[in-house]
Amino acid sequence: MKKLITSIFVISLVIACKKNPEQKVTQTGDSTAQIKTETNIEFQNKTMKEVALQKTNNDILKALKAKDYKTFASFIHPEKGITFSMYAFINPKEDKHFSKAEFEQFQPTKTLFTWGAHDGSGDAYKVTINEYLNQWVFSKDFTSGKYSVNTFQGKGNSLNNLKEMYPKKDFTENYIKGTEKNGEMDWKTLRFVFDEFQGKYYLIAVINDQWTI
Repeated sequence: MKKLITSIFVISLVIACKKNPEQKVTQTGDSTAQIKTETNIEFQNKTMKEVALQKTNNDILKALKAKDYKTFASFIHPEKGITFSMYAFINPKEDKHFSKAEFEQFQPTKTLFTWGAHDGSGDAYKVTINEYLNQWVFSKDFTSGKYSVNTFQGKGNSLNNLKEMYPKKDFTENYIKGTEKNGEMDWKTLRFVFDEFQGKYYLIAVINDQWTI
């Protein structure tokens, strides 16, 4: 009788051991499927964000090209406002910053603002908002530039501290290659830094970059 009970116990134990590996395989399969699903969702979200950023970038360029500064103002962050940097190195003490309301107030006027200093001469650059946008920000037709997101194309000898000043923020770049007759040193690039607010991407910085002395 004892032998029969022992035999039944051994058989039950063997069956249980056989079942456990199958359960583990099923759990592993479920985990893999979950990881794949999460990866797909992450990829879709990233793709949607990049599409939204490129569209916003292009709409801003179109507004600048048309000198439609009222439309441009609609892209300024409602709470953080916007900063303009003449060169790649962002200097909060010298770069010009406006709240959205300030920009809309002064944009139509002839009020002069100091935007920074010219590379080389060090002379202060004083112009109106419209002149700055037309003559400096959109000094070339960047609608025909090479587009990139969160990647730098134009690299000169000026310190680029965008990622340090705006950590974890998305930015776009519109790059125009230099000409052969000038050794390609007359390249220019226009960068837009964005911050998401209530499901929409708004401008928090406009940065120009070019070869500096």
